[in-house]
Amino acid sequence: MSLYSTAVKKPITTALCFVAVVVIGLFSLTRLSIDLLPNIETNTIMVLTSYPGASASDIETNVTKIMENTLNTVSDLKDISSQSKENLSIVTLEFEYGTDIDVATNDVRDKIDMIRSTLPDNAGTPVLFKFGTDDIPIVILSVTAEESMPGLYKILDDKVANPLKRISGVGAVSISGAPEREIQVYCDPAKLEAYNLTVEAISSIIASENLNTPGGSFDIGSNTYSLRVQGEFSDPKQLNDIVVGSYNGSSIYLRDVARVVDTVKEREQEAYNNGQQGGMIVIQKQSGANSVNIANSVLKKLPAIQSELPSDVKLGIIINTSTNIENTIGSLVETVLVTFVIVMLVVLVFLGRWRATFIIIITIPISLIASFCYLLISGNTLNIISLSSLSIAIGMVVDDAIVVLENVTNHIERGSAPKQAAIHGTNEVAISVIASTLTMLAVFLPLTLITGMAGILFRQLGWIVSIIMIISTVAALSLTPMLCSQWLRLDPKKGRLYTLIFTPIERALDALDRGYARLLTWAVGHRSLVVIIAVLVFMGSMMLTKMIPTEFFPTQDNARIAVNLELPIGTRTEISRDVALRISNEFQKNYPEIKTINFTVGQADTDNTYGSIQENGTHIVAMNIDLLSVGDRERGLLEICELMRHDLQKYVEVKTFEVLAGGGTGGMASQASVDVEIYGYDFAATDRIAREVQQVMDKMKSCSGTSISREDYIPEYHVDFDREKLALHGLNVATASSYLRSRINGTTASYYREDGEEYDITVRYAPEYRQSIEDIENIVIYNAAGEGVRVRELGTVVERLTPPTIERKNRERVVTVTGYVAPDAALGTLAAEVRAAIAQIDIPSDITVSLAGSLEDQEDIFSDLFILAIMIILLVFIVLAAQFESLTYPFIIMLSLPFAATGVFMGLAVTGTPLSVMALIGLIMLAGIVVKNGIVLIDYTNLNRERGYSITYSVIHAGRSRLRPVLMTTLTTVFGMIPMAIGTGEGSEMWRPMGMTVAWGLSVSTLITLLIVPVVYAIFAKNGVIRTRKKLQKQNNN
Repeated sequence: MSLYSTAVKKPITTALCFVAVVVIGLFSLTRLSIDLLPNIETNTIMVLTSYPGASASDIETNVTKIMENTLNTVSDLKDISSQSKENLSIVTLEFEYGTDIDVATNDVRDKIDMIRSTLPDNAGTPVLFKFGTDDIPIVILSVTAEESMPGLYKILDDKVANPLKRISGVGAVSISGAPEREIQVYCDPAKLEAYNLTVEAISSIIASENLNTPGGSFDIGSNTYSLRVQGEFSDPKQLNDIVVGSYNGSSIYLRDVARVVDTVKEREQEAYNNGQQGGMIVIQKQSGANSVNIANSVLKKLPAIQSELPSDVKLGIIINTSTNIENTIGSLVETVLVTFVIVMLVVLVFLGRWRATFIIIITIPISLIASFCYLLISGNTLNIISLSSLSIAIGMVVDDAIVVLENVTNHIERGSAPKQAAIHGTNEVAISVIASTLTMLAVFLPLTLITGMAGILFRQLGWIVSIIMIISTVAALSLTPMLCSQWLRLDPKKGRLYTLIFTPIERALDALDRGYARLLTWAVGHRSLVVIIAVLVFMGSMMLTKMIPTEFFPTQDNARIAVNLELPIGTRTEISRDVALRISNEFQKNYPEIKTINFTVGQADTDNTYGSIQENGTHIVAMNIDLLSVGDRERGLLEICELMRHDLQKYVEVKTFEVLAGGGTGGMASQASVDVEIYGYDFAATDRIAREVQQVMDKMKSCSGTSISREDYIPEYHVDFDREKLALHGLNVATASSYLRSRINGTTASYYREDGEEYDITVRYAPEYRQSIEDIENIVIYNAAGEGVRVRELGTVVERLTPPTIERKNRERVVTVTGYVAPDAALGTLAAEVRAAIAQIDIPSDITVSLAGSLEDQEDIFSDLFILAIMIILLVFIVLAAQFESLTYPFIIMLSLPFAATGVFMGLAVTGTPLSVMALIGLIMLAGIVVKNGIVLIDYTNLNRERGYSITYSVIHAGRSRLRPVLMTTLTTVFGMIPMAIGTGEGSEMWRPMGMTVAWGLSVSTLITLLIVPVVYAIFAKNGVIRTRKKLQKQNNN
């Protein structure tokens, strides 16, 4: 017994089965986490190794190269790149997508353990980081303070970070930009020399005095007591009273040779929020937690936290990703609902009956809600990919139900009983319905096989649409015939409202039927002319491809801008801060769209991982700007960025600047760029080529701005020791350099403990004694015999220039010139211009140049999608050949594919939309959508011929009788895509090219298919008849 026969005979069982599916789906929906994107497993591991006091060259030679040579042997490694900067080595390992990152991390850790002993003694332990979507901060809070600034770090740690860490789902809370407390012991070198003391001796004495020592246990009478010496300082002022030596029988106290200052760490990175100094609190979530719920919990907790803080400490919000998520998800939910209403109206206009419309529309919520079960079972979230998949599927899920209902209605109109009509009508079209679903599965299931970033995104799209199509087909073959048998009747009574609205529509549709029949009759009579016209139309559309630029992903308006400012090398933090404050104030006046403007300035400490991995220094300012939501402002993100670039050009103090749309986070939301990578060992030669490339790119209209990754050389003072003089005084370079380091950089003597926290006690020369070359030359170095020698007697202090950051990729030095795509240009256009420009530059043989960045990702994905498209077309052909048991019919049906491409290229050219990854996915989807019309036409034509009709009559009759279902299924899909194609909400930029591609491709393809498929069918059928007759004649003659 068939599925539809059982469904018609058991209506209650059938209905309850689908009710159960809906209930389980809705239950799954309540358990789903909400996020912006699917959980993207990282393919990058970063290894940070600190080496305090070392220059970029030292780091490259002594740390980075050692790390690279060993880590290059890790399996599944795609690229290895590194940055060697002052105090820090950063090695980044990029793996092939699909690599088990936990296994790779263990492999990297094992390799590091092997070489740890070969790293310099003062180098820190290498730290591993892996970054995925869960590591992206969900909320960044701003903090401003005045009187509380010196103790701000402790206040934030105790009163803000600890309560936030207790919120369910919060993974990590880190504080950035707030100054950390430190006890500074500032020594006077003249007094130290007078009393024959050294910085090392004072450090050792402080460490020896600041101790709590257990003395063991002893018995007094019948009790046992513990003995303990409490030597730790309870107040920083106690340091002043430490005896550090004696002179002429008198004790020398620390206060005699140094001053103790309870202050903050020197050269800390500073953070400013809306012009006020403060800090940042970065909040990350646990893996798999609900981003929106956590962000809302954090915001709900803030008023209570604020009430506990000192009156001058104020909390604010820099970034709240839940706002962007909620707005984007809300925009997509609105799109889904609008699409649902449009599809319902299209079906109602064609059918003219509420009951019939309800029978078809009921398949939409059932199919969509059922997909939530998949999301829950597979551990996915409700995100822009899953919701967009629902929007894409709405127009397609009703196709099968429309075909079934149309045929059942025809049987009822011929006088069949509703139950008989439901069974026989469904039976006639069941094979074509299943075949059309299989063609859709042949398109969407291979999407789950795409690799790379696109694969991570579209895997969910492929699975969800495939599951929805399967559910909708089952519903069309069971629920639809069951409801038809219960609700449809012959000639139901038509009310006055029905007559008023639907009679004109029915007349128009009848006129359309007659007009199409006449046009098809003419076309079948002029087959050669129709084929020639169709070929010319296709060839003409191919000429449009030269006018269509390409891009990776459209820039999304996520209401965030990153501005990076670089002042001349060596600029003091105070000067950089003043410039940043002036720019910040001007931006706030000129752009009322700005909600928050935050910036950091200064050299980040090696302990500040968040700051260290970004460009930082006394001359660098990094700004984060948060705008009002896209619906609350008139100007777009790219327009505001262009105006900001214009404003920054008048600041003569700023050497270079970058204004990055999307916050410069990389990936889909950020502004597209072309990276020109210049490989070579010689700094001077690669710098020259980089400047030439930058000058050429700056003149291009398609480029909105450029930047060079290698900064200007930093002026440094080097102490060149004379080894012979060192040896004469019983010294070596290691001893001499350690003396210099301890006096300038300082040594951590011990820790001051208060309220469970530890603060460094650092001993060094006072600031006024380390401000000139003479101060360095006068530093006294002691040998083992206690003899003191000044630096100027052992060597010379010279000024040299050194690169601030040495970048390497795949173990070669590299400098990168980045060009950002202008708002009215496309990535492919800029890339083509850059390639042509590089070809004109004279490049030495020992230097190689290559293009990377967004372009590299785009080329990889375009290549994958091209292979995927060929595989999909082949699968669709196999499905069709299996259905019709013929190689000819699939060929005729798939003639609609070229004209889908015609529609796509026409749409891209007319609207000025670049060919992006999203547009290509839309084009691939059309391979399954457009052939459905051909299947319906060919299937019904074959049915007519089996009934004994002529070829011409069969073709024309099939075309006329199937016109309405074909138009209905086409219009439901096209109108279902229009809300996506013209969407203006947050995140709509990403899906607009796909909606537009499918709408244009399907519209044009359907109009041409309605003529070309019947005409080509008639040609092949006639040739087949002629061949059959010739065979019969030969047989008769024999």
